Amino acid sequence: MDEQQNIAKQYDPGQVEDRLYKKWMDEGYFHAVPDKNKKPFTIVIPPPNITGQLHMGHALDNTLQDILIRTKRMQGYSALWLPGTDHASIATEAKIVDALAKDGISKDMLGREKFLEKAWEWRKIYGGRIVEQLKKLGSSCDWERERFTMDEGLSKAVQEVFLKLYDKGLIYKGERITNWCPKCNTSISDIEVEYEEQAGNFWHIKYPVKDSDEFVIIATTRPETLLGDTAVAVNPEDERYTHLIGKTLMLPLVNKEIPVIADSYVDKEFGTGCVKITPAHDPNDYEVGLRHNLPQIRIMDDNAIMNDNAGQYKGMDRYQARKKMVEDLEKLGLLVKIEPHTHNVGTCQRCRTVVEPLISKQWYVRMKPLAEPAIDVVRDGTTKFVPERFSKIYFNWMENIQDWCISRQLWWGHRIPAYYCQECGHMMVQGTAPDTCSKCGSKRIEQDQDTLDTWFSSALWPFSTLGWPDKTEDLEYFYPTDVLVTGYDIIFFWVARMIFSGMEHMKQEPFKYVFIHGIVRDSQGRKMSKSLGNGIDPLEVIAQYGTDALRFALTIGNSPGNDLRYSPEKVEAARNFANKVWNASRFVLMNFDEDLDFSKVDKKKFSIADKWIMSRINTVTKEVTENIEKFELGLGLQKVYDFIWEEFCDWYIEMVKPKLYDRESEGRLEAQYVLNFVLGNAMKLLHPYMPFVTEEIYTHLINDGNSIMISQWPEYSQELNFADDEAKMTIIMDAIRSVRNTRAEMNVPPSRKAKIIFVAAGEAEKATLTEGTSFFQRLASASDVTVQLTKEGIPSDAVGTVVHGAEIFIPLDELIDIEKEIERLEKEKKNLEGELKRVIGKLSNEGFVAKAPQKVIEEEKAKQAKYQDMYDKVVERLESLKK
Repeated sequence: MDEQQNIAKQYDPGQVEDRLYKKWMDEGYFHAVPDKNKKPFTIVIPPPNITGQLHMGHALDNTLQDILIRTKRMQGYSALWLPGTDHASIATEAKIVDALAKDGISKDMLGREKFLEKAWEWRKIYGGRIVEQLKKLGSSCDWERERFTMDEGLSKAVQEVFLKLYDKGLIYKGERITNWCPKCNTSISDIEVEYEEQAGNFWHIKYPVKDSDEFVIIATTRPETLLGDTAVAVNPEDERYTHLIGKTLMLPLVNKEIPVIADSYVDKEFGTGCVKITPAHDPNDYEVGLRHNLPQIRIMDDNAIMNDNAGQYKGMDRYQARKKMVEDLEKLGLLVKIEPHTHNVGTCQRCRTVVEPLISKQWYVRMKPLAEPAIDVVRDGTTKFVPERFSKIYFNWMENIQDWCISRQLWWGHRIPAYYCQECGHMMVQGTAPDTCSKCGSKRIEQDQDTLDTWFSSALWPFSTLGWPDKTEDLEYFYPTDVLVTGYDIIFFWVARMIFSGMEHMKQEPFKYVFIHGIVRDSQGRKMSKSLGNGIDPLEVIAQYGTDALRFALTIGNSPGNDLRYSPEKVEAARNFANKVWNASRFVLMNFDEDLDFSKVDKKKFSIADKWIMSRINTVTKEVTENIEKFELGLGLQKVYDFIWEEFCDWYIEMVKPKLYDRESEGRLEAQYVLNFVLGNAMKLLHPYMPFVTEEIYTHLINDGNSIMISQWPEYSQELNFADDEAKMTIIMDAIRSVRNTRAEMNVPPSRKAKIIFVAAGEAEKATLTEGTSFFQRLASASDVTVQLTKEGIPSDAVGTVVHGAEIFIPLDELIDIEKEIERLEKEKKNLEGELKRVIGKLSNEGFVAKAPQKVIEEEKAKQAKYQDMYDKVVERLESLKK
């Protein structure tokens, strides 16, 4: 038993965690293989960006995944948690461009090939950083299967999907309005635009009617786009303007004629009822322009600099042009007024630059045909959202889905497999570069310059990582995956795209459950951000408190779909819990004999306390298992915490101490067996949440010799359901609590023993309370315990309380020295008389009442009521003692 007793005095996470993680890695415990004798359980990690630094969102997301995977591994599943990282085209390219700029180098100076060399160097340096940080978090991923969205296999999958969708007519190239980021210099999808409330203006501008003194007034928040106007639209039913339909206006500053058109898109109740139409710079105007065959005039370049179509404003950036144009409009008498206006402005999710809607030629995916099966699979419950309410967000987006712009004007990413003949312009979409043009035979072939949206590759993640498009053993065994764990903020970005991709390419849902969690907020409920300076580095928390404490703090009180508040106090409480568990375990192990032989245990010798604690761990096992199955991970942890702290440490260990201290006591071996059994199972239930401290404790217990990681998850057993003993112990424990509370109210020190008399409700209760005699003596400071069925012989001054099944009486003179108590109460009575006299005198003073603020008077009245209540109680207590 040297191993059992050779347990450190204090638990030091810094000395334990790296050692245990290395042990788990060396033993291959994280690696899962297809096994016909086991059921598969699969989670694919939401791949963090290679630019990433571990933050609290990662810590929460990966802790929840690890809890699930560790539980399933212990339950006997072939549990695969497949890790990897995302190339994150926009974010990574922006980082590299910024790094190069510090050395005075631009992308164009390097050229595409050299720039990509730099990008792969970046990936080599930074790509593994977040992986190492995930390991610090205790993540039990199968690192042997780690993937990267631009590795050879995943790139093959991306190309396969592009070609298949193109051949089906679901991918096309077209000129449309797209969200353009002038800083990242690429198109971005609608869901990569974040809207921020910004202070702006409505500029009211006169548009003169040709050959007339009449004019119309339009209001715009973007006056610089006026240069690209090709019409002004009015509602066909708006009587104010019907006479103008078909006439032309003179476009201010440009002095060009543009028509007045009628379109029901215009809301005649909003603003002036006249809307400027700029088809090349507004998505709604673009649609109006198509309906009326309007020209599309783009007035700025990709950097939001005014181009040749901007005339005298060419070369200015959009905001310089706005300022100059407004000045010119005012000089011409065409500016009616400027009206302050707060509105939502679209910004690039990556760099926060205001997005410019621009017409450009891009690649698109037709979404309606892909969306329908993806809607059905969630509608029929094959894939379930947890909580279910998030499916409404999913349906709302999928049922109103727009075609997906998948091309990006970036170099880092999967290049679009389209090739153009430089002689005849013929386009060829194929897997490898053609030697010659299939139309004219020219050898002057050039590949499309654009790359694919990052989400195009990550949409394939659940099956591409398992080997698709090849038919691999892993793909057949581990797909579909079981659960996706993710935040509610990427339901559109990623979840929806994985579902429609899985249905299209695998003809099967990619996962059975989508477990949605909230975001981690600070203690005040604010979102963590750089601007607020309230971000917390998980690695710093781990260095100070240990990984288990951080994981505990992120899980306790957490419920699916809801945000949670992080506070240092939570982590400190978690660290204290880890220490409590360690100290309790150390006490247990130090009281094990060197020659313990549990084969000699006589179960008939189990005490009521033994059976109670075994029954309780049995019930808790059932409840926690159910909680984890329902993704109620925070609730499951709370139950394990309550059981270990209160029932096991504060009650059971205290109850069996006499047996442990007395080597000759009856049932000592049985108590040691129960301690080992219950502590072992409690550590197993706690292990998914706090893997390190539980492993370290488990290695010292008498067990199967394996790591707790691959030990068997506890299961509910009817044989351990001792309901009668639980009921009896509940009576005993309630009685102990009641006696403790009575003594505390009377300030009786634990060292003062007192007789306890129970009046039981019946013979069964009498037997139970009699059985608990030793517990009352040890845990309720009882000098003597009497259990009877009547109140005969109970002193008249005995203090009484009631619990279920019994009344409890403690003779007063057993608790206190009555003469000293009378003396103390007389002093207290005199003090209270003085306080009452003072406050009554104050309130009787007319001068005080007349001058004092009402608040002060009310405070004095409240004091009078308080002192009077205390005085009455003291008098009542004195009278009872003097009888």
